[in-house]
Formats: sequence, structure tokens, C-alpha cells
Amino acid sequence: MQSYAETSGHFLESHATGLAVAFVAGAGILALRRWLAGGVCRSKVRLDGKTVLITGANTGIGKETALDMAKRGARVILACRDITRACIAADEIRQQSGNGNVVVKKLDLTSLRSVRELARDVQENEQRLDILINNAGVMMCPKWKTEDGFEMQFGVNHLGHFLLTNCLLDLLKKSTPSRIVIVSSLAHEKGSINFDDINLDKDYHREESYRQSKLANVLFCRELASRMQDTGVTVYSLHPGVIRTELGRHLFPTLALWQRIILMPLLMLIKSPYAGAQTSIYCAVDESQANSSGLYYSDCAPKKPAPKALDDAAAKKLWDLSASMVGLP
Repeated sequence: MQSYAETSGHFLESHATGLAVAFVAGAGILALRRWLAGGVCRSKVRLDGKTVLITGANTGIGKETALDMAKRGARVILACRDITRACIAADEIRQQSGNGNVVVKKLDLTSLRSVRELARDVQENEQRLDILINNAGVMMCPKWKTEDGFEMQFGVNHLGHFLLTNCLLDLLKKSTPSRIVIVSSLAHEKGSINFDDINLDKDYHREESYRQSKLANVLFCRELASRMQDTGVTVYSLHPGVIRTELGRHLFPTLALWQRIILMPLLMLIKSPYAGAQTSIYCAVDESQANSSGLYYSDCAPKKPAPKALDDAAAKKLWDLSASMVGLP
């Protein structure tokens, strides 16, 4: 009768190649996952006495960002459309962070009226606003319109945040040094601003709409930073990475079966919401970026955006058009 050692030895000899391949493959997948996870914010800065407002903070990277801010001692405002889900998220953040100063406020970015109501609430009831994180967004939805008649992706991803930010600028200036963080996407690189048909009424493609809205985010950051020079308010835009969140809920159901089959294994490799939140957190708190403004970030480091995102004339033209659309003077 063979001993356990002999049996194990024969098994290893006869399956050496297969085991080696499995080991290398496993190591490769782990290495790929680490690489895809990207940078991590190492800052230990505290935010005691500070107030942070995050849009779309009841799920995904917004929720992870809110949890991090709460752990640092900040007063955290979750500005969300779904109040029920936001209250559940707030309870979880309070429990996990040990910080009871986490509050929920209603914000529906498809409605300029709702944006103005939230801004008025914050102005009247908050003593300060140190960090504004424009995180909420919609991706690849059908051709929908906002309450005010804007194309949905441009309306939510850009116009709603454009109005909110402008309405809160006085409080941000009062609270300096303060920061504005705008979550954009790598998708901006293939985007273009259709100034002649900004709502894409003539020819709507959900991919083009999303890319336009994400390019608008980076151009908004650039123009806002220029306008905020010497005020103590700094502005940052960023690509969070490809994340496992609800943002793709309009895309996945429309894919063909073979596309879903191909995508399923890849979903295991893309970033978690925790990893996806790291660049937002970095831009919000890292001491090394305190004097930077108007830059674009990826994996917790500055990155050069697409040439179209560096066009100052387009940034100003977009600002003027956006101000006209949302009724700003």
C-alpha cells in the first residue's frame, strides 16, 4: 500500500504541467486584478469640522466615498434622488464609520427645480461646505428627456451639476480652502460637444451622448478652475475606472447573448466600488493637490486628458451655453 507521500509524489509528477499552467494563470489573474484596481489614496488627513456634499451617494463609488469622508470625521451630506435607499445607506455609513453626522437631502438631477431647492436648503441650513463631489450620473440610457426637456445624459451628468455647483459657489468660497470634485470618465476621449444640436435631437446615439456629457465634465472643470483662481476654491475632474456599479444598468440588458457571455468573466476583473472611489477621495483630500486646480486625474495621479478637453475656447463656449440653458445670469 502506497504512503500518502508516495501518492502525492505520483500525482504531482503526472500533473506537473497542468498544475504549473494553473498556477501561472492564477498568478496572472491576481496580478491583472491588482493592476486594474489602480491607485489607492494614502492620505490620512482628518476632516473634523468640515462638511462634504456628495451627489448620488447611496450606492457604488459615491457610497464608498461618503464612507471614507465619514471615517475622517466630516459631516457628510448624501444628496440623492431615492430618499429611501439614501436613508438605508446613511444608516450603514453611520454604523461602519462610527460617525453619526451623516444626513440625507433630496436631489433629483433631472429637475432644475430640485437642484435649486437643494442648493437653497444647503445655503440656509449649513454653516459651511468644504468639499462638493459631483458623483451622480447616468450612462447609455435610451433617448429620454429631463423634466426641463434636456437630453437625459447631458442634463444629469453635466447641466444638473453645473447648476448645483454655481448655486453653491458662495458657500464654498466662504469655507475656503475648499474643493470641487467632478467625476468624469475615460469616455471623454472619444467625445465631442455638438453645439449645434446639444440635445442630439437630430441624431441620438446613447454612446455619443454619454461621451459628450463626460467631455462636458472635463471642460466644466477647466473653465471653473479658471474662474476660481485666487478664491481658495480648487477644482478637479477624474476617471474613476471601469467599476462594478449600477451605472451600467441600461447597457447590459441590451447586449446580445454572446456579448453577455464574453463580458461575464471580465466583470470579475474590473474595479470594485471601493477601488473606484479612490481617485475621488484623493482629489478631495490629498494634501499634495491642495494648490492644483483644473487638472484631470486617473488612478490617484494627474493625467493628460484628450486634446478636446484642453480647448479653452470650447470650455468657455460650453459654460455660456450651459448658463443659458439652466437660467443662470
